[in-house]
Amino acid sequence: MREAYRRVTIVWVALLALLGSTIGASYLFAGATSVAVSLGIAFAKVALVFWFFMQLRSENGMVRVFAVGAAVWLMLLFGLGTMDYATRLSIAGF
Repeated sequence: MREAYRRVTIVWVALLALLGSTIGASYLFAGATSVAVSLGIAFAKVALVFWFFMQLRSENGMVRVFAVGAAVWLMLLFGLGTMDYATRLSIAGF
């Protein structure tokens, strides 16, 4: 039981460190570099949440495949929504 609390605490501290990294990166980088660094840090956060809090490390292969597939599908939907919004702004002349 203590091992589980210890593991959750370590992951929580790692997530807080990644949050600090995100804040620091927003001040250090600009342009495309900022986007790349922020997405890399976000991917690390998602990986930690998937692996430890969703307990995918103890699941079989198909559950992992579907969890990753759901994340990819969500990113695809957000990306397409962003592209729709961006093209509507460029057509309107903003």
